[in-house]
Amino acid sequence: MAHVPETPDVRETSAAPHPTRSVGAAQGRAHARRAQRGGRRPWSLRTRLVVSAVALIAVVCAVIGTVTTLALQSYLQGQVDDDLRASVGRFLNKPGPVGELPRDDVLFVASPGQPIGTVGARFGQDGEISTSGKSNDSPMTNDIDVDSRVDSLSSGQRKALAAVPLDGQVHTIDLPGLGGYRAVAQWDHREGGIILAFPLDQTQETVNTLIIVEFCVAAAGLVAAGIAGAAMVGISLRPLRRVAATATRVSELPLHSGEVALSERVPASEADPRTEVGQVGAALNRMLGHVESALAARQESETRVRQFVADASHELRTPLASIRGYAELTRRGREDIGPDTRHALGRVESEAGRMTGLVEDLLLLARLDAGRPLECAEVDLSPLVVDAVSDARAVGSDHEWRLELPDEPAVVHGDDARLHQVLVNLLANARTHTPAGTTVTARVLWDGPQASPYPSPHPVPYGLAYGAPYGLAYGVSPGPSSGVSAGMSPGVGGPRGHRKGGGSPYAPPYGSPYAAARAAAGAFGPPQPPSYVSLEIEDDGPGIPPELLPHVFERFARGDASRSRGAGSTGLGLAIVHAVVAAHDGQVTVDSVPGRTVFGVHLPVHPPVHRGVQQAAHQAAHQAAHQAVTDSQAGHRLTTQP
Repeated sequence: MAHVPETPDVRETSAAPHPTRSVGAAQGRAHARRAQRGGRRPWSLRTRLVVSAVALIAVVCAVIGTVTTLALQSYLQGQVDDDLRASVGRFLNKPGPVGELPRDDVLFVASPGQPIGTVGARFGQDGEISTSGKSNDSPMTNDIDVDSRVDSLSSGQRKALAAVPLDGQVHTIDLPGLGGYRAVAQWDHREGGIILAFPLDQTQETVNTLIIVEFCVAAAGLVAAGIAGAAMVGISLRPLRRVAATATRVSELPLHSGEVALSERVPASEADPRTEVGQVGAALNRMLGHVESALAARQESETRVRQFVADASHELRTPLASIRGYAELTRRGREDIGPDTRHALGRVESEAGRMTGLVEDLLLLARLDAGRPLECAEVDLSPLVVDAVSDARAVGSDHEWRLELPDEPAVVHGDDARLHQVLVNLLANARTHTPAGTTVTARVLWDGPQASPYPSPHPVPYGLAYGAPYGLAYGVSPGPSSGVSAGMSPGVGGPRGHRKGGGSPYAPPYGSPYAAARAAAGAFGPPQPPSYVSLEIEDDGPGIPPELLPHVFERFARGDASRSRGAGSTGLGLAIVHAVVAAHDGQVTVDSVPGRTVFGVHLPVHPPVHRGVQQAAHQAAHQAAHQAVTDSQAGHRLTTQP
């Protein structure tokens, strides 16, 4: 057996009649899963619409809030400026708030009507500030005592006031420790002038309150808009979802072959061309109508071709049998024919036999395509495998043939003759397309009901799921000098590509066949009977070319046309395998890399009704397999493999 690389190139075909589509669909789904894992999940149309609407509303709210805030701030600041100019005009070269006050006082900052925190200063003809102060919030006790309501300024604050331009215009300044102010400096050429500044804290507080209110209102509005928008968009998209549901139901129909009743249509309410969704629905209905017409034409064409092939095959059998019979009769009945004539007659017989096989294969495929019922009954696959391997060994004595059977009957519900033909075709394919000395192994495996698409990393002995400690593996191979050696050895199944003991080097594609035994040893309850039986034909030949692998089950597909014709191959063997397994509701898989090729046939399990009879037949199959090893090569040495 050859060692298998860790990442084999696997192609799988389901029971669908067209394996290429199945492989392409599986690859497309795998690519989609990888894209979802590796990239960002795309947004749905509903999400995009709601997010776009909410984002647009947020932008509008932000613009309105900004404009409103700036307008209010400008209005409030304008009021401060007007009050400031009025106060400067009233106090310039005027007496103090009460009575005659010195010209160098700043008690005007605490006069009635001035806001708390008003800052003022007087300066002389030389432009230097002579006195300055700031009104506080102390209450006025009498009309004369106003000094207690004026605080002095620091040097930094005085310096900031001195920087105000003497142009009579209102400017914004920042006084250290006091914040923002609107200030104006008014000059008097006779006696100097004053500087008066009003605080902006009330204005800023009003603006900040407005910003908070706007933000809260906008946030509540956005939440409400999001909820209402999601509901409205969901209602608006219902027709589109119904159109998508119709397309989904159509995509799930088996349109690849057979007679298809394409009755799905978009409802008339969603096919009104006056709406966008209606245009999509109407276009989909037109497309479905065209597809239905095309499928009907295809079905009619397939029916005619199938009927022609069936009729032609049926009619050709009789003349081909006559040609072959007359050629054989002439070759054997006359002694006076020359060697060239005898050779020509032999070739006529051979080609007539090959043509008969081709006709029979075409007739069988036509019957399977027509859906004719099979003659199904309970079939134990072990005797079929034993008979098929014995026949293959007789024909292909230059190959090494191995047989591995389970310890329990592998019973399926199927057509005995057709399943035998499946095995014969797979073994013939392995014999035809591999060189002499290739090891071909036929095995029967159980697939558990919870089988995983990946093999288990924990090897379990064959037969453990049904109580037997080991399975049996029979091998026949040409001995180096004494003829044939045969072996019986315990088989231990390991992960795919690894071999332990003398068992199978290949785990079934549906996972370990002994998952039930592992479940019985854990906390998963009692073991359940397997739901699938797998037939595997494995060889260690050169493998199938990668470009041919997706097409191996197509009709007349050949890897080496000259070699296939030389071996009598018609190119229909694997197509028949696929059609027969599909008729049994099974699945065919192929796994091929250089040094190992495995064809797998996976059939649903049918519980045996007469278990005792099936068990007896199964034991007879085991005995027949062992006896075939010893009887087929009388006088040769029989050895036991370690």
